Amino acid sequence: MATTFAEAAEDTTVLSHAARIEHVSKSFRGPAGSQLVLDDISLDVAPGEFVTILGASGCGKSTLLNLVAGLDRPTTGSIETPGGRPALMFQEHALFPWLTAGRNIELALRLRGVPRAGRREEAERLLELVRLGGAHGKRVHELSGGMRQRVAMARALAQDSDLLLMDEPFAALDAITRDVLHDELTRIWRETNVSVLFVTHNVREAVRLAQRVVLLSSRPGRVAREWAVDIPQPRRIEDAAVADLSVEITERLRGEIRRHGQQ
Repeated sequence: MATTFAEAAEDTTVLSHAARIEHVSKSFRGPAGSQLVLDDISLDVAPGEFVTILGASGCGKSTLLNLVAGLDRPTTGSIETPGGRPALMFQEHALFPWLTAGRNIELALRLRGVPRAGRREEAERLLELVRLGGAHGKRVHELSGGMRQRVAMARALAQDSDLLLMDEPFAALDAITRDVLHDELTRIWRETNVSVLFVTHNVREAVRLAQRVVLLSSRPGRVAREWAVDIPQPRRIEDAAVADLSVEITERLRGEIRRHGQQ
């Protein structure tokens, strides 16, 4: 039987890393020939760590996430996720509109191998975790944008992976809803101890959420710099310390964009 997060917390197995990316490069072949998108990326994500990947549009952030998710293969280099296949949450909720919120989650549980008898209870537990208790029977069209993303988060957590990959999941939401979901994600991350690799182009969002911010250069994407974020949680996006570090990172990001424009 598949384990729950509570059972996983009692597991004595200790992983040295949730993800290990070693000298990964990725090229795509197009009309003009081979195009290098990622160049010699090396990055570890520790168990329980929250890492944000930041960079300008087109720098290869989503490509890197797809490689870690196993949706594509690197041209060179290797990627390890010792805890098994990562869970992936997209910018669009990608919920099946003909299923209820609960049934969307139960589908993920079914694919994970959870017996039918336990799916309803586990789906309701996950909805409670994302503060949507009582929403099991609601259709997708009855949910707000923020509620849909909560269901999508619950569905990702239903995969019971040690590593959660998030590709700009809050980018389409209004500022207030996004801020609320930042709080919820931080709470869930701390409660479950899942490792998170979160892609964004929003500097303040990166600093608001992460323990570590990794900046990719403009194409081809390379690790330009990393910052450890030592600001205590819970954080607010308007906190002075968040703003100060965001300014520093933004200046470096601007430099990368200018450098790319001069090439």
